[in-house]
Amino acid sequence: MGAILGVIFHFIGGFASGSFYIPYKKVKGWSWESYWIVGGICSWLIVPPLAAFLTIPDFGSIISSTDGNTLFWTYFMGLLWGIGGLTYGLGVRYLGVSLGSSVILGLCSVFGSIIPSIYYYFNPTAGKDTIYDLVSTDWGRMVLLGLFVCVVAIVICGKAGGMKDKDLAGEVKDSNDEFQLVKGLILATISGVLSACFSFGIEAGSSMSQVANEIWVAANPGQGEFLFRNNVVYVVILWGGLTTNFIWCMYLNAKNKSFGDYTNKETPLLKNYIFSAVAGTTWFLQFFFYGMGESKLGNGPSSWILHMAFIILIANSWGLVLKEWKGVSKKTLTTIAVGIATIILSVLIIGYGNSLK
Repeated sequence: MGAILGVIFHFIGGFASGSFYIPYKKVKGWSWESYWIVGGICSWLIVPPLAAFLTIPDFGSIISSTDGNTLFWTYFMGLLWGIGGLTYGLGVRYLGVSLGSSVILGLCSVFGSIIPSIYYYFNPTAGKDTIYDLVSTDWGRMVLLGLFVCVVAIVICGKAGGMKDKDLAGEVKDSNDEFQLVKGLILATISGVLSACFSFGIEAGSSMSQVANEIWVAANPGQGEFLFRNNVVYVVILWGGLTTNFIWCMYLNAKNKSFGDYTNKETPLLKNYIFSAVAGTTWFLQFFFYGMGESKLGNGPSSWILHMAFIILIANSWGLVLKEWKGVSKKTLTTIAVGIATIILSVLIIGYGNSLK
């Protein structure tokens, strides 16, 4: 039952992440950097401590009592992840929701799931699975098989993106008039690698989540693991993400002379702020539910893979709904459909692998 709940929580988180960019499409008359940072302030500065406040009593004491080295590495991983998150927005901007998310999150799933397990092989930590655990057990090998299938799905989705580019060559792309394959792929690759640093940040700050879990378990004996233990870690990680994105967006505001966006009465200001805030809040919900899913599955690598796979699934589904694939050939549509189906298969394999643990 715990594994089933874990998969459900990861699906909800994946739905939130795969859908968060949609409200940004409703923002009118603002530059990208303006609506991105407004949404970011909600998702990185306002909502995380609010979520921690509502779920973890006195979470500030846990952070203040944590050693400086742990706080630094958690923040630093957030800083690197912030670059990944920044280029994620740009990757989606130039590739579209479906293709951009597929490439970025495919790379992110590989790095985010495998590297921590390699780290724990050389630095054994109680409760953390190592790369040896994955290759030497039936459940671990099943999880790795699911990861491999997920990577295959990403390749298929990427192939579909290339086919889309050829199909639409020389045409006006009404659904995404900023589509630029090469520029988008470069940004997506950078984002995919650095976005995995969020997973590393969770690992770096795991001592804080353990403290939150121990406090909750002591107060609620016999009720399992604490669903919201990671919320305290998110606060520190997202400080790093905010730092990177704020600096870059302010630079773009100055460069593009777009500071006036925030007060421009010729644009629908209230709606722009609301849609940006909704996008930012929806983005944060992915990790709110990710923490819940991980607490049920109890396995970092498989949790990260499931999270990424669900995001790709939802993002590609939105791409079809938003007609980002309008005007392409039947063969291209079939290819992206096969990619989505392969992602679903990878999720089923990973879920089965966890049930064997």
